[in-house]
Amino acid sequence: MKRVVVIGTSGSGKTTFANGLARLLNVPHIELDQLHWNPNWQETPREEFIEKVKAATDIPAWVVDGNYTKKVSSIVWQRADTIVWLDYPFPVVISRLLIRTFRRAVLREECCNGNRESLRMAFSKDSIILWAFQSHWRHQRDYAAKLRDPVHAHLHAVRLPSPQAAARWIEHLKSTLSIRNE
Repeated sequence: MKRVVVIGTSGSGKTTFANGLARLLNVPHIELDQLHWNPNWQETPREEFIEKVKAATDIPAWVVDGNYTKKVSSIVWQRADTIVWLDYPFPVVISRLLIRTFRRAVLREECCNGNRESLRMAFSKDSIILWAFQSHWRHQRDYAAKLRDPVHAHLHAVRLPSPQAAARWIEHLKSTLSIRNE
């Protein structure tokens, strides 16, 4: 496991999970949102985003988190050897997303490149909450199909159906790595 992609619906905890996994594996963590969003919520132009992703993943080992299926998943998935899918039930994802969004808005926490979420944004047409409602079941269907596609046969796929399963998988990985390092 040298090049890992962590995917899942917005709010599933991809960034937190990927950051912890990268620390465990002692490899760089690449957050696609950081490459995609510029200050003031301006999107990086498509070709520039693709080039940023190519450059960031042109190293021997990394953990990437993010979906961006239509823009860069073909690049990242082809370069990866492992994909970890946080395939949590919708009630888990939406409750995490609501808590995160409210916390970020109230505490004015920075989320990427100086951007901050607001309660107004949370209830707008560009709402991450609305996006989760629109994309959760589509992601489940599309990711399952992509992982069955022979073009991705090189990937070791790990589908984690709950936060508890994710914690068990990380603990198993920790014990496996400590055995190797002895």
